[in-house]
Amino acid sequence: MSNSLLAQPLPLPCGATLPNRIVKAAMTEGLADPGGVPTAELERLYGLWSDGGAGVLLSGNIIVDADHLERPGNVIVDSVPDEQQRAALKRWASAATRNGNHFWGQISHAGRQTQKPVNAHPKAPSAVKVGLPGGQFGEPVALTAAEITDIVQRFAQCALALKECGFTGVQVHAAHGYLLSQFLSPRTNLRTDQYGGDLANRARALLDTVASVREAVGPSFPVAVKLNSADFQKGGFDFEDSLQVVQWLEQAGVDLIEISGGTYEQPKLLGIEGMEEAEEQTIERSARASARQSTAQREAYFVDFALAMQEKVSIPLLVTGGFRRRAVMEQAIASGSADAIGLGRPMCVLTDAPRQLLAGTEALPRYEDGLQLWPKGLGFLNRSQALRTIGTFGIQFWYYAQLDKLGREGAAQPQLSVFAATRQVLSQQRRWLAARGKATRNAGNP
Repeated sequence: MSNSLLAQPLPLPCGATLPNRIVKAAMTEGLADPGGVPTAELERLYGLWSDGGAGVLLSGNIIVDADHLERPGNVIVDSVPDEQQRAALKRWASAATRNGNHFWGQISHAGRQTQKPVNAHPKAPSAVKVGLPGGQFGEPVALTAAEITDIVQRFAQCALALKECGFTGVQVHAAHGYLLSQFLSPRTNLRTDQYGGDLANRARALLDTVASVREAVGPSFPVAVKLNSADFQKGGFDFEDSLQVVQWLEQAGVDLIEISGGTYEQPKLLGIEGMEEAEEQTIERSARASARQSTAQREAYFVDFALAMQEKVSIPLLVTGGFRRRAVMEQAIASGSADAIGLGRPMCVLTDAPRQLLAGTEALPRYEDGLQLWPKGLGFLNRSQALRTIGTFGIQFWYYAQLDKLGREGAAQPQLSVFAATRQVLSQQRRWLAARGKATRNAGNP
């Protein structure tokens, strides 16, 4: 067995133990069928990842309301699963745990960040539209108190269904500007009732959700939360708010917190503006410096928060974003910056990246560094800031396309261009939406 710190088991407060400190981070797959049911492609993808050596696999968004998808192709568990869906969930969980690792379902509701073709008027804490050009998102409608109570119960119902189908834990998604994150932010939560105003009220929907999930799954089943360290937006959910929420989450019996940051309007999660490389460099500095010394760079928030959090709570912490070098990962664990390390993009191509790290590999590749944003001859388009931003999202589509290749064919296609990947993903999403709309009409639903 490897003597790396990454190979050490991690006990959780609920009594479960993770076999090592490497976590396959949640990445949206887009591989469910038009009914939101897991497919053979998802089974193939997660079987590869289970073979890859991570202690935990986190699923992509499993949506608790079919009208509020994070993207076309999400798995949907918004009611008690029927026999077909239950069988599919069991097959998925079986493939994803075939090497003895954990498989946790990330349960989520997109709120106002639901694409317009899915829902032109998504529900949200308040009627605050996503501030991005292009009309991708619709005009949100404020939730009623009764609807919030219903959503809280949907999270619990989904968590219980996943447990019954063989998942070994769940992660409640309260980051990246999705619904529970929208409640936390003063920019998107303008409510004046018990769910708005001061932080205690803005955190109510999240804490009610965690309590409901815990009651549904019992005390010995891992329950994690993904939380923004900050939204990186003026007047939004900030560092001090997040520190307080983490303390409340520990009191609520959460087993692990994953630290992230950003929203669609300020997408630090996508690695824009050199986020990933800066994050890794900051982790190296943080092993030798205090949290306060590194706050000069906003990109350091994840690590700053991790270090500051250790002074407030004892809950295990998962840090995801930018890790490529084994020495840096080990340094983060040794210094107390993290209890577990999340890997995302590298595993879209190198599915056994955890096993390689545990065997002594020093560094994982940064595939995005070698990607051409535009076809040959159109490189001049990079001179435009707007088009560079589009190109950045195109790189995200490139990773989507790699997951699709892994699921459908069992192998990635690193030579695929960003332009071709973007066309492929957008075409697949259109076909999925058309098939879903046809299925819904045939079922007699409005």
